[in-house]
Amino acid sequence: MIGALLTGETMFARILRGILASPKATAAALVCLTLVAAALLAPVIAPQDPYDLGAIDFFDSRLPPGSESLSGMTFWLGTDTQGRDMLSAMLYGLRTSLAVGLTSGLLALLVGTTLGLIAAYMGGRMDAFIMRFVDLMLGFPTILVALMILVVFGQGTWKVILALVFVQWAYFARAVRGAALVETGKDYVEAARCLGLSSTRILAAHILPNCLPPLIVIGTIQVANAIAAEATLSFLGIGLPITEPSLGLLIANGYQVLLAGLYWMSVYPGLLLLAIVFSVNIVGDRLREVLNPRLET
Repeated sequence: MIGALLTGETMFARILRGILASPKATAAALVCLTLVAAALLAPVIAPQDPYDLGAIDFFDSRLPPGSESLSGMTFWLGTDTQGRDMLSAMLYGLRTSLAVGLTSGLLALLVGTTLGLIAAYMGGRMDAFIMRFVDLMLGFPTILVALMILVVFGQGTWKVILALVFVQWAYFARAVRGAALVETGKDYVEAARCLGLSSTRILAAHILPNCLPPLIVIGTIQVANAIAAEATLSFLGIGLPITEPSLGLLIANGYQVLLAGLYWMSVYPGLLLLAIVFSVNIVGDRLREVLNPRLET
């Protein structure tokens, strides 16, 4: 156990040093941390609660950035067609998008890691069955499968999360199986079997810790993909419901009036979505370089 902890500390220290060694990755990580903090503190720092109908005045609708309401409130990023402050709506939308992306990413990691470890450790027919199912999942476009699931089951936050888990777990399963196959042939696994340790303990305490590097990289990238996929589904009108607006839904609402010159309703949420997805991808790409010595610069 102590050795595993020391290995984990060394790995995360290496990740930190690798990110700080790259100015681009450092800037991207700071953007990620800033946006996550803004999303968590949205109820505190947002000028307006976009869910509070009593705080919204319809006469403030479609105001350009920098306008002031009759009550003296300044809308730095303008208002939407319902009179909501765009800055506040974007902070709450970012909070929803991050929650969906992180939750679906973690659940997909859990499912994919479990199945990948089982396939590598048991081998034989179980391995063949799981991996053929993985190949089948990876053969379909992510958005197409998610669209089909949501068309059948309808809108809802957890339905979107489950749809994203269903289309993402195969990436984790394939990566974990490849790493676990290398580990199962090593002497320490055979020694654990000779000691009579259970398969669950061997997988969780011995093989899984050595599969963490590829999991961290894929998990980071898949969170960004989940955020983008959720925004796409919401933009198409079959993702999250109107009562739980995300960045994709804000972009969709602004897109309807984009040709009328009301650019801020769609452009600003789009730039925020681009910032979070782009920065997470940069961090994930740097993690890939740091955790793979053959790619490290």
